[in-house]
Amino acid sequence: MNGVLWIFDALVVVSLVWLAWMSLAATDLFKAIVLFMAFGLLMALAWARLEAPDVALAEAAIGAGLTGALLLSTLARISSPGETERRDDEGQAGENL
Repeated sequence: MNGVLWIFDALVVVSLVWLAWMSLAATDLFKAIVLFMAFGLLMALAWARLEAPDVALAEAAIGAGLTGALLLSTLARISSPGETERRDDEGQAGENL
């Protein structure tokens, strides 16, 4: 059974390195964010394997969950420039009054 755990741990390490590299090398922002979130979930699994459940829960909640949601929200805002320009025009009209 010990050999199986070594293989599993090696697979987790290789997957973490691959996900980190792919998230940094991705040219599409959405793909990079999804890979970053997957990295955070796999990192939470690694912390759980290291018997640090408090760090694993924090990594899953903050690293993958909250940060991923904020990054996706930011991507949605910067991906629709027409909506931003419309808000800017409304703001300038209000300033001229």
